[in-house]
Parts: sequence; structure tokens; C-alpha cells
Amino acid sequence: MDGRTDTAGGGEQVHQGRDELYIDGRWRPAAADGRIDVVNPVTEQVIAQVPAGDARDVDAAVRAARQALPGWAATAPGKRAAVLAAAAELMAERRDEIAATIAAELGAPPSFATAVHTDMPTAVMGLFAKLAAEHSFEERIGNSRVLHEPVGVVGAITPWNYPLHQVVAKVAPALAAGCTVVLKPAEDTPLVAQLVAEILDAAGLPAGAFNLVTGLGPVAGQALAEHPDVDLVSFTGSTAVGRRIGAAAGGAVKRVALELGGKSANVILPGADLARAVNVGVANVFANSGQTCSAWTRMLVDAARYDEAVELATKAAAKYVPGERLGPVVNAKQRDRVRGYITKGVQEGARIAAGGSDAPDDLTTGYYVRPTVFADVAPDMTIAQEEIFGPVVALIRYEDEEDALRIANGTVYGLAGAVWGADEAEAVAFARRMETGQVDINGGRFNPAAPFGGYKQSGVGRELGPHGLSEYLQTKSLQF
Repeated sequence: MDGRTDTAGGGEQVHQGRDELYIDGRWRPAAADGRIDVVNPVTEQVIAQVPAGDARDVDAAVRAARQALPGWAATAPGKRAAVLAAAAELMAERRDEIAATIAAELGAPPSFATAVHTDMPTAVMGLFAKLAAEHSFEERIGNSRVLHEPVGVVGAITPWNYPLHQVVAKVAPALAAGCTVVLKPAEDTPLVAQLVAEILDAAGLPAGAFNLVTGLGPVAGQALAEHPDVDLVSFTGSTAVGRRIGAAAGGAVKRVALELGGKSANVILPGADLARAVNVGVANVFANSGQTCSAWTRMLVDAARYDEAVELATKAAAKYVPGERLGPVVNAKQRDRVRGYITKGVQEGARIAAGGSDAPDDLTTGYYVRPTVFADVAPDMTIAQEEIFGPVVALIRYEDEEDALRIANGTVYGLAGAVWGADEAEAVAFARRMETGQVDINGGRFNPAAPFGGYKQSGVGRELGPHGLSEYLQTKSLQF
């Protein structure tokens, strides 16, 4: 396939995939012979094939990035900003194609694929263009001039759940900083990554500054993470894989940025608007079919209002009809994994208030999971401790605020969370004591310019905004 587009059911253009890798400014055949099938999670049909690159392809891409590094690092920040701004404009122009492609390879409902999977990363690309132009890459501290220089060659390994956003959140700040990049996208969602390569090429990025190798995680991903000429590995995915990448990088004294799992708490304090907190909380978990690392999958409610919260959550879940508002999960393995967690919850004594592990009615095709609400969940149950990554929310009762704080902080994760209170100051005071990287207060909106990242086993480093740019810079002091 040559990367041309084809029309989906509504006339949208879907990228058909290239049987090539993008290395050193051109599309070229992979050294490896293998191919990866790209499957539509709605139809369970193969919609494209891409190369399964191996260590030879990774090495070629890293060598290209290393060769391009001096020139791109020396490029004036304003010129780097111009390339990123052009890329953001091209993303906006190809909005329908990008959204249709993500809908096809991820299974996201078209409206969500457009508003969240396409528009948000397009805005983030524009934000990093602005940052590249405005960031101070030098500062004076006493008799020293401190230079903020690019780290070098970046190996970016991205997941499938937000396939464009996660690419942009790594590639844009790395390029803004003057780094060069080798991207290994998730094998489930490689098509939109190919569109990114086309867009960056058309935006005028010099050859070798960005390279794309599609392939399997244990092959291409591992080769990239362990390559001696990669200066920083930026990985988003499971904590188990992140732990291995961190160990390998530590042995090589190599920098890492890890955005890993989460089991975030949605804490509804006494006196908060219960109906709003529950409805927004359910929407947060079920968005993207539950495939969001920062989802508030544990809803904590005081004992006096717990039963009312369960009733509200049950009614809210009924709005998420599989095949309509709720898309499938990404593949059969993920579907079976999520259903297995639902079964485990029942076995451990939790009560299903909505949903369940059986297949949705009238859907014989597609990797669908019924939106599930668990009641009577104890804080130490498996479904309250492990990341399920599906449309499953667990309601946990607490006795007082100290009990709520103990439960909220009682996991190995610390990525996100929410607090609802009748008094904003009270909610903020509670949020300050939560061991987590970001907290939404009374439904505060996501801010793509604010730092995103976790405490504890949810990761190392931050993405987005100035903090995300800083991940790709290293400092040098000149004394006078």
C-alpha cells in the first residue's frame, strides 16, 4: 500500500497505510520481512498492513537521527517553531482524515475521535510551536550563563489508547528542544503515526530529525530502548514494561521519561454536588471505552450518601450504549482482560450494579465490553488496586475524610484524581494531601499546557507545557 486514503462509510478519508518506514527523510522498505495487521476493533477486519521493523531498522533510524542532530540542534528556536506551527496547520487541514483513521484503527466513536483524538493534539502541536519560539534557552545566575541544550537523540515509544496525542506529546517538545527523534508507535495503531511522518515532512522538517519505525514492542521497541546511541527514552504504557525500560536505561546511565499506569480516585466529599460529581465521574471513566491511564476508576463516597451514589452511577451507565456512545476496546486480548477483571470482582465479593462480564446484547462483532458499575467494593480488592483499562468503575464507601484520604492514597499508583466539595478551599486542602500528579477540583477542565505525569509507580517526568519541554533539555553552566 502506498499511503493513499480511501473512503469510510460516511465518506471520510481513512489512511490506508504504507508498506514502508520513514527514515532519514524518505519512505523506504524495512530490512525485516514481517508485517503487522491493523485491525478495526469494530468490524474485527484487517484494514491495513505495516512493516514489522526490527533491530536493523531501528539502528538505521537512530543513525539518521544522530547524523541530523547537530544541524537541528543548531537551528534557531524561531525556525524550529515555524516547522511545528506548519505541522499544526497541516494537522488542522487533514482533520477529517486523521479522525477517520483513528476511528478505524482504535474503534473510537467518530465524534470522540474528532474532538479529543484529533483536535486536542493539534492544539498541543500549536502550543509547542509557541513554546519553541518563546522559551528562554539561556539564563543568567550570578556570574554564570546557564544554557538549556537538547538532550540528543530521543527514542519515543507510544501506546495505542491516545495514538496521536501521545505521539505529539513526545515528538513536539523533543523537536522544539532541538532533539531528533525515532518513534516506535503501538502496533495496534500505527496508521496515524504514518500520517504524522507525512505531515512533518510536508512542514519542512530536515531529513533525519524525525524517523518512524513500526514494529512489535518486544522487538523494535526493545531495540530502541536499549540502543546505545539513544540519549533519552520516553515511554508511555504499562508499569511492568516501564520498569524494564527504566532498569535498562539505568544500566546505561541514560535518561528516561515514563508515563505509566494509574488507579485514580474520584473523592466526593460530604456536601458536594453528588449528582454532578457522579455523572461527571462516570463520564470520565467511560470515555475512550475506559482506556485512559488517568481515569478516575475509584469513586469514593461517604457512607451516608453511598447508596444514592450507586443509584446515580447505575443510571448514568445506562447512557453508554455499546456500539453507539461506547466504542469497543482495542483488541480481543484487551476485551478478554477487562472481562476477566469483572469476573474477578464478583468472585471477591463486589456487587455488579450495572453491566457485567457477558457480551453486550445484539453485538456479535467487535471487541465490546459492557459499561460496568461495581458497588460494595473494598479498598483492597483487585478491581480497586489494579489498572483494568476498560469501562469499569468501582464505588467505595468511606467513613470520614481521613478514611477517604487513606483509601485514595492506598495504591502503588499516583497519576491523577478528582475532589468534589461544597467549598473549593476544602477540596483544595484535601487535594494537597493526595499522592498524585494532578487533581481536578469540582470538575476542572483538562489543561494541555499544564504538566502531566505521576507520583509513585505512575511514572517519572512530566509531559505537556513548559515542564514537558524541559524533559528534553539538559543544562550547561558557563562561568565568567
